[in-house]
Amino acid sequence: MSTFKPALGFSALTRLFDPVVAVVSRERTFKASVIAAARLAPGEAVLDLGCGTGTLALLAHAAAPAAHLTGFDADPVVLASARSKAGRAAAEISFDQGMSTALPYADASFDAVLSTLFFHHLSDADKRRTATEVARVLRPGGRLIVADLGRPQDRAMRVAVRVTTQLLDGTATTASSVDGELPGMLTAAGLVGVTVVDRLRTPTGTIETVTARR
Repeated sequence: MSTFKPALGFSALTRLFDPVVAVVSRERTFKASVIAAARLAPGEAVLDLGCGTGTLALLAHAAAPAAHLTGFDADPVVLASARSKAGRAAAEISFDQGMSTALPYADASFDAVLSTLFFHHLSDADKRRTATEVARVLRPGGRLIVADLGRPQDRAMRVAVRVTTQLLDGTATTASSVDGELPGMLTAAGLVGVTVVDRLRTPTGTIETVTARR
């Protein structure tokens, strides 16, 4: 059975997740890229997959206050933080707990699925199952926008990801991401128009923004 790994690898470190990610991954830049690529519209149903503490969901709410936003994560601790942040911001965002390999939503439920720094935590088998689930819950014409580890542009970025993210998370789940295999997995799941639209150099390696649609 699939299990989840807590933010930063250990539950005791979850409270440090937001400041650490903000500092080491150029979070503001790549999440802005996701929001720009999503082009969210009023009334759309939007899923933030692997939402963590809700940072991206709150950015999506700011960009499209009339969209219907749902955050989804397996970790109850980060979801509690996400709900607290949304409450303080008076943002109407729903947050659900579960596994990405078996999303608790009907077929064609969402106009857009967003995801940041999530897929590289999954085994390759779970990456494929999750991609299939994303394709299932997207409406025809719906789009997926992912920002996650990608193929390093050069040796410096390869070293950066090896001594940071891969040191923390291991290579079992991250190797395929660093080898640039995620776009192919999305295509194999039935998504079309899979395109890398942005590549960002960060202290933790290359982060790619990938778009696709059903």
